[in-house]
Amino acid sequence: MAIRTEKDFLGSLDIPKDAYYGVHTARALENFTITGVQINHFPRIIIALAMVKKATLAANLEFGLIDEKLAAAINQACDEIIDGKLHEHFVVDLIQGGAGTSTNMNANEVIANRALEILGHEKGSYKNLHPNDHVNLSQSTNDVYPTAFRVGLLLSHADLLAALEQLIGHFKDRAELFKSIYKIGRTQLQDAVPMTLGQEFQAFADTLSEEKQRFRDLEGLLGEVGLGGTAIGTGVNAPKGFAAVACKHLAEISGFSVTPAANPIEATSDTGIYLTWSGVLRRTATKLSKICNDLRLLSCGPRAGIGEINLPPVQAGSSIMPGKVNPVIPEMVNQVAYQVMGNDLTVMLACEGGQLQLNAFEPVMVANLFQSIDIMKRAMRILGDRCVSGITPNIEHCQKNLEKSITLVTLLNPQLGYEISSEIAVEALTSRRTIRELILERNLMSSEDYDALIKESTELD
Repeated sequence: MAIRTEKDFLGSLDIPKDAYYGVHTARALENFTITGVQINHFPRIIIALAMVKKATLAANLEFGLIDEKLAAAINQACDEIIDGKLHEHFVVDLIQGGAGTSTNMNANEVIANRALEILGHEKGSYKNLHPNDHVNLSQSTNDVYPTAFRVGLLLSHADLLAALEQLIGHFKDRAELFKSIYKIGRTQLQDAVPMTLGQEFQAFADTLSEEKQRFRDLEGLLGEVGLGGTAIGTGVNAPKGFAAVACKHLAEISGFSVTPAANPIEATSDTGIYLTWSGVLRRTATKLSKICNDLRLLSCGPRAGIGEINLPPVQAGSSIMPGKVNPVIPEMVNQVAYQVMGNDLTVMLACEGGQLQLNAFEPVMVANLFQSIDIMKRAMRILGDRCVSGITPNIEHCQKNLEKSITLVTLLNPQLGYEISSEIAVEALTSRRTIRELILERNLMSSEDYDALIKESTELD
């Protein structure tokens, strides 16, 4: 393999000649062989980094700090990365020491070497254009990395919301289809009072709809960034006013509302927004898991269980029991939820672990938050497309379960009184007959009035 040699203050290192990364990235490859998941696994992080570099470049141009020819080459390199090129050269492991320095240097080196190529120079000829002196001008990892983290989350926001809204739509469709199917509602896994299957599925849709607003509330918080604060928020090595200009350009480039942090020193060490974002993901995952528990219970059997709904069969369920079909999609979502909950704990511990003017543990927050977003997004789409959209009702079984329930006697209290209702309940239990049969036998109510009573009991105010 053809190589080139680059050096830093630690010494020289051989690098593949065609690689756009340089010596700092190569050292990170040696030091952080941890997860095997490179930052290019999450393209929006790379796009966000390129957007931040493009914005700071524009600010440096306004302040007259960089040659226009060099700036044009750097700008073109940033645009190419934003368009999805060169991502395979962002190779450092997601989990790394140094508070994200390896990721920032990976970006600096790829952009610098592509810019050198555009200018007609060989990769690694940094005397012509330098990763630190030009691409990282007026910046520090400590303001670039958190800003890119936030922009990456904003870039991921739309897809996550779209997946959530699509799933909500599937539940709403089922709710409309099932609105006239009466069944027994349950509390503590015991028979309670009548409801419709449509009401059950509408509740699933509505509880998830609440989460849409929670995610939208995060947008404004993510848009306040510490860009321009450099090392610890004081703005050392950046011209006065740089933060406002850089943020203005980043807002134009990204399309998001981006403003300088009110207190850049506080912003450099504060990671509360990631804890909040992770908490909303955890909350949504918890709700999804509960819904999937319900789907598994409602479909259990199918003949020896509740069996009120049928989940679409998507694969054989057993290597030994012919014809068995398992609720594999809800089970998958349960496990995704557990992973998101675990990721949230990691984010919380990493947020708490910061010291003094910097939190060095943002890389593990990046790894866990972006994994949570990705697996949640995929799980919601699969749940909607391959499960919820194909759910069918067992109408006769719903009716049978409803008729068999002794708790229907609760509906008789207002008309027949507690004593008579209790007598009917006891007789139904001992004789194994239905409440309907006993009511009609005693001429306490007509069949039509009894059906109307059940219907009325399910109507919401």
